[in-house]
Amino acid sequence: MNKRLLIVICLLALIPLAAVALLYGSLPEQIPTQWNINGSVTYSARSTIFLIAGLSPVMAVLLLVLPRVDPRKKNYEKFRSYYDAFIVVLLLFLLVMDGIILSESLQPGRISVSRVVVLGVGLLFVFLGNILPRIKNNFFMGLRTPWTLSDPDVWNRAHRLGGKLFFWFGLAIALSGLLLPEAVTFVLVMICVATVSGIPAVMSYVWYRRKQRDQS
Repeated sequence: MNKRLLIVICLLALIPLAAVALLYGSLPEQIPTQWNINGSVTYSARSTIFLIAGLSPVMAVLLLVLPRVDPRKKNYEKFRSYYDAFIVVLLLFLLVMDGIILSESLQPGRISVSRVVVLGVGLLFVFLGNILPRIKNNFFMGLRTPWTLSDPDVWNRAHRLGGKLFFWFGLAIALSGLLLPEAVTFVLVMICVATVSGIPAVMSYVWYRRKQRDQS
Protein backbone atom coordinates (compact mmCIF):
# COMPACT_ATOMS: atom_id res chain seq x y z
CA MET A 1 0.00 0.00 0.00
CA ASN A 2 1.39 3.39 -0.97
CA LYS A 3 1.74 6.18 1.57
CA ARG A 4 -0.85 8.43 -0.08
CA LEU A 5 -3.55 5.80 0.22
CA LEU A 6 -2.55 5.08 3.81
CA ILE A 7 -2.91 8.79 4.61
CA VAL A 8 -6.38 8.84 3.04
CA ILE A 9 -7.42 5.81 5.10
CA CYS A 10 -6.07 7.35 8.30
CA LEU A 11 -7.92 10.62 7.63
CA LEU A 12 -11.21 8.85 6.90
CA ALA A 13 -10.77 6.81 10.08
CA LEU A 14 -10.07 9.83 12.28
CA ILE A 15 -12.50 12.40 10.84
CA PRO A 16 -15.50 10.97 12.77
CA LEU A 17 -13.65 11.25 16.09
CA ALA A 18 -12.44 14.75 15.23
CA ALA A 19 -15.97 15.84 14.32
CA VAL A 20 -17.34 14.40 17.56
CA ALA A 21 -14.66 16.13 19.63
CA LEU A 22 -15.43 19.42 17.89
CA LEU A 23 -19.22 19.21 18.29
CA TYR A 24 -19.51 17.28 21.54
CA GLY A 25 -20.23 20.36 23.65
CA SER A 26 -23.16 21.27 21.38
CA LEU A 27 -24.80 17.84 21.50
CA PRO A 28 -27.84 17.20 23.73
CA GLU A 29 -27.56 14.86 26.69
CA GLN A 30 -29.49 12.20 24.74
CA ILE A 31 -28.70 11.55 21.08
CA PRO A 32 -30.57 9.45 18.50
CA THR A 33 -28.78 6.19 17.75
CA GLN A 34 -31.45 3.97 16.17
CA TRP A 35 -34.40 4.61 13.87
CA ASN A 36 -37.13 1.96 13.75
CA ILE A 37 -39.37 1.09 10.83
CA ASN A 38 -42.43 2.49 12.66
CA GLY A 39 -40.80 5.91 12.84
CA SER A 40 -39.78 5.76 16.50
CA VAL A 41 -36.28 6.76 17.55
CA THR A 42 -34.10 5.17 20.23
CA TYR A 43 -31.91 7.56 22.21
CA SER A 44 -28.67 6.92 24.08
CA ALA A 45 -26.36 8.90 26.32
CA ARG A 46 -24.31 11.57 24.56
CA SER A 47 -21.05 9.76 25.37
CA THR A 48 -22.19 6.86 23.16
CA ILE A 49 -21.16 8.90 20.13
CA PHE A 50 -17.50 8.26 20.94
CA LEU A 51 -18.06 4.49 20.71
CA ILE A 52 -19.87 4.90 17.40
CA ALA A 53 -17.22 7.21 15.93
CA GLY A 54 -14.48 4.96 17.32
CA LEU A 55 -15.66 2.13 15.09
CA SER A 56 -13.97 3.76 12.09
CA PRO A 57 -10.37 3.65 13.38
CA VAL A 58 -10.96 0.17 14.81
CA MET A 59 -12.16 -1.11 11.43
CA ALA A 60 -9.31 0.63 9.63
CA VAL A 61 -6.67 -0.99 11.83
CA LEU A 62 -8.37 -4.38 11.61
CA LEU A 63 -8.62 -4.31 7.81
CA LEU A 64 -5.00 -3.20 7.47
CA VAL A 65 -3.79 -6.02 9.74
CA LEU A 66 -5.88 -8.92 8.41
CA PRO A 67 -3.92 -9.46 5.16
CA ARG A 68 -0.73 -9.80 7.21
CA VAL A 69 -2.07 -12.63 9.39
CA ASP A 70 -4.12 -14.50 6.80
CA PRO A 71 -2.51 -17.90 6.00
CA ARG A 72 -3.35 -17.15 2.36
CA LYS A 73 -1.91 -13.63 2.45
CA LYS A 74 -0.16 -14.05 -0.89
CA ASN A 75 -3.57 -14.10 -2.59
CA TYR A 76 -4.24 -10.54 -1.43
CA GLU A 77 -1.69 -9.25 -3.92
CA LYS A 78 -3.95 -10.57 -6.69
CA PHE A 79 -6.80 -8.28 -5.64
CA ARG A 80 -4.98 -5.67 -3.53
CA SER A 81 -6.40 -2.64 -5.32
CA TYR A 82 -9.97 -3.90 -4.78
CA TYR A 83 -9.27 -4.66 -1.13
CA ASP A 84 -7.88 -1.15 -0.62
CA ALA A 85 -10.93 0.31 -2.38
CA PHE A 86 -13.16 -1.69 -0.03
CA ILE A 87 -11.45 -0.14 3.00
CA VAL A 88 -11.97 3.37 1.64
CA VAL A 89 -15.62 2.76 0.70
CA LEU A 90 -16.43 1.16 4.06
CA LEU A 91 -14.88 4.10 5.94
CA LEU A 92 -16.86 6.53 3.78
CA PHE A 93 -20.02 4.59 4.60
CA LEU A 94 -19.27 4.76 8.33
CA LEU A 95 -18.51 8.47 7.98
CA VAL A 96 -21.95 9.05 6.47
CA MET A 97 -23.60 7.08 9.27
CA ASP A 98 -21.75 9.15 11.90
CA GLY A 99 -22.76 12.32 10.06
CA ILE A 100 -26.41 11.29 10.19
CA ILE A 101 -26.30 10.89 13.97
CA LEU A 102 -24.55 14.23 14.46
CA SER A 103 -26.96 16.00 12.12
CA GLU A 104 -30.06 14.54 13.77
CA SER A 105 -28.65 15.29 17.22
CA LEU A 106 -28.16 18.97 16.39
CA GLN A 107 -31.14 19.53 14.08
CA PRO A 108 -33.67 16.67 14.28
CA GLY A 109 -35.75 16.06 11.18
CA ARG A 110 -33.34 17.73 8.78
CA ILE A 111 -32.97 14.57 6.72
CA SER A 112 -34.97 11.41 6.05
CA VAL A 113 -32.71 9.02 7.94
CA SER A 114 -34.25 5.77 6.72
CA ARG A 115 -34.00 6.79 3.06
CA VAL A 116 -30.39 7.94 3.37
CA VAL A 117 -29.38 4.74 5.17
CA VAL A 118 -31.16 2.50 2.65
CA LEU A 119 -29.60 4.41 -0.25
CA GLY A 120 -26.17 4.03 1.37
CA VAL A 121 -26.66 0.29 1.94
CA GLY A 122 -27.82 -0.16 -1.65
CA LEU A 123 -24.81 1.65 -3.08
CA LEU A 124 -22.51 -0.36 -0.80
CA PHE A 125 -24.07 -3.56 -2.18
CA VAL A 126 -23.56 -2.32 -5.75
CA PHE A 127 -19.89 -1.69 -4.98
CA LEU A 128 -19.49 -5.13 -3.41
CA GLY A 129 -21.13 -6.67 -6.46
CA ASN A 130 -18.45 -5.14 -8.64
CA ILE A 131 -15.49 -6.36 -6.59
CA LEU A 132 -16.67 -9.78 -5.37
CA PRO A 133 -15.76 -11.66 -8.60
CA ARG A 134 -12.22 -10.27 -8.30
CA ILE A 135 -11.56 -11.42 -4.73
CA LYS A 136 -9.28 -14.43 -4.50
CA ASN A 137 -9.43 -17.23 -1.96
CA ASN A 138 -8.72 -15.99 1.58
CA PHE A 139 -9.99 -16.46 5.14
CA PHE A 140 -11.29 -12.97 5.94
CA MET A 141 -13.01 -11.34 2.97
CA GLY A 142 -15.66 -12.63 0.61
CA LEU A 143 -18.24 -15.43 0.67
CA ARG A 144 -16.54 -17.81 3.08
CA THR A 145 -18.18 -21.20 3.43
CA PRO A 146 -16.48 -24.56 4.09
CA TRP A 147 -16.91 -25.35 0.39
CA THR A 148 -15.56 -22.10 -1.08
CA LEU A 149 -12.55 -22.24 1.25
CA SER A 150 -11.88 -25.85 0.28
CA ASP A 151 -11.94 -25.44 -3.50
CA PRO A 152 -10.71 -22.43 -5.53
CA ASP A 153 -13.05 -23.29 -8.41
CA VAL A 154 -16.08 -23.31 -6.11
CA TRP A 155 -14.82 -20.04 -4.59
CA ASN A 156 -14.65 -18.38 -8.02
CA ARG A 157 -18.08 -19.64 -9.11
CA ALA A 158 -19.73 -18.53 -5.86
CA HIS A 159 -18.17 -15.08 -6.06
CA ARG A 160 -19.22 -14.57 -9.67
CA LEU A 161 -22.78 -15.45 -8.67
CA GLY A 162 -22.56 -13.34 -5.53
CA GLY A 163 -21.26 -10.39 -7.51
CA LYS A 164 -24.29 -10.41 -9.79
CA LEU A 165 -26.70 -10.77 -6.88
CA PHE A 166 -25.10 -8.01 -4.82
CA PHE A 167 -25.05 -5.64 -7.80
CA TRP A 168 -28.65 -6.07 -8.93
CA PHE A 169 -30.18 -6.37 -5.49
CA GLY A 170 -28.10 -3.41 -4.31
CA LEU A 171 -29.49 -1.39 -7.20
CA ALA A 172 -33.01 -2.47 -6.23
CA ILE A 173 -32.39 -1.44 -2.61
CA ALA A 174 -31.04 1.98 -3.61
CA LEU A 175 -34.00 2.67 -5.90
CA SER A 176 -36.51 1.48 -3.30
CA GLY A 177 -35.00 3.87 -0.78
CA LEU A 178 -35.74 6.73 -3.16
CA LEU A 179 -39.10 5.67 -4.54
CA LEU A 180 -40.99 3.25 -2.28
CA PRO A 181 -42.70 3.65 1.11
CA GLU A 182 -40.42 2.94 4.05
CA ALA A 183 -42.34 -0.16 5.20
CA VAL A 184 -42.09 -1.73 1.74
CA THR A 185 -38.42 -0.81 1.54
CA PHE A 186 -37.69 -2.52 4.87
CA VAL A 187 -39.25 -5.79 3.70
CA LEU A 188 -37.38 -5.58 0.40
CA VAL A 189 -34.06 -5.01 2.16
CA MET A 190 -34.59 -8.05 4.39
CA ILE A 191 -35.42 -10.21 1.35
CA CYS A 192 -32.38 -8.93 -0.53
CA VAL A 193 -29.99 -9.54 2.36
CA ALA A 194 -31.26 -13.09 2.82
CA THR A 195 -31.02 -13.76 -0.92
CA VAL A 196 -27.52 -12.42 -1.57
CA SER A 197 -26.11 -14.29 1.42
CA GLY A 198 -28.13 -17.49 1.15
CA ILE A 199 -28.07 -18.40 -2.55
CA PRO A 200 -24.26 -18.33 -3.03
CA ALA A 201 -23.82 -20.35 0.18
CA VAL A 202 -26.27 -23.03 -0.97
CA MET A 203 -24.81 -23.13 -4.47
CA SER A 204 -21.26 -23.44 -3.14
CA TYR A 205 -22.36 -26.63 -1.37
CA VAL A 206 -24.09 -27.92 -4.52
CA TRP A 207 -21.08 -27.21 -6.73
CA TYR A 208 -18.65 -28.74 -4.23
CA ARG A 209 -20.67 -31.93 -3.83
CA ARG A 210 -21.13 -32.22 -7.59
CA LYS A 211 -17.40 -31.82 -8.15
CA GLN A 212 -16.59 -34.42 -5.51
CA ARG A 213 -19.06 -36.82 -7.07
CA ASP A 214 -17.62 -36.30 -10.56
CA GLN A 215 -14.08 -36.94 -9.28
CA SER A 216 -14.98 -40.14 -7.43
